[in-house]
Amino acid sequence: MLLGPPGAGKGTQAQVIAGRLGVPAISTGDIFRANVSGQTELGKQAKSYMDAGDLVPDEITVAMVKDRLAETDAKGGFLLDGFPRTIAQGEQLRGSLQELGHHLDCVLELVVDEDELVRRLSGRRMLVDGEWVQRDDDKPETVRHRLEVYREQTAPLSGFYASEGLLAQIDAIGSIEEVTARAMAALERPGQSDDS
Repeated sequence: MLLGPPGAGKGTQAQVIAGRLGVPAISTGDIFRANVSGQTELGKQAKSYMDAGDLVPDEITVAMVKDRLAETDAKGGFLLDGFPRTIAQGEQLRGSLQELGHHLDCVLELVVDEDELVRRLSGRRMLVDGEWVQRDDDKPETVRHRLEVYREQTAPLSGFYASEGLLAQIDAIGSIEEVTARAMAALERPGQSDDS
């Protein structure tokens, strides 16, 4: 599993590492889109919350993840990207994995200084009608709020997985290749930080 704040590079590293390991990279964003567009029962339930502007309850999110992990391509392993986001989801995920006969081997936490995260995210631009514009959620004040939410809700997972001996913290500053090399080395020695 990959853990880390917005802008740490989870999505990029998930694709690269999963490719190296020959396992699917599984993100909740992809799972939500697949369930909603496929109009699954869980997708319909999730959409009703999303349409109302509410957060999708953990039970629905965890059920979607469990369904995805039960698919054939995940039988030999998988890499979770950005899930769980809370300790409650982590506890529910543990139960779901046990039911499926799976377990987590390692949780990689991508560690990046907050100022660097703000610089990375607020520097992102997208092309709209031939013009480069900044996304609303990438403005510095919004980025700092997203990081605050991460610290409150998701960062406690670091201690949760460290207490289970699964956490490996890696420095996520550097080129994609450098960060990947640190991640692959950490996977060989779960439960240790890259400076240990």
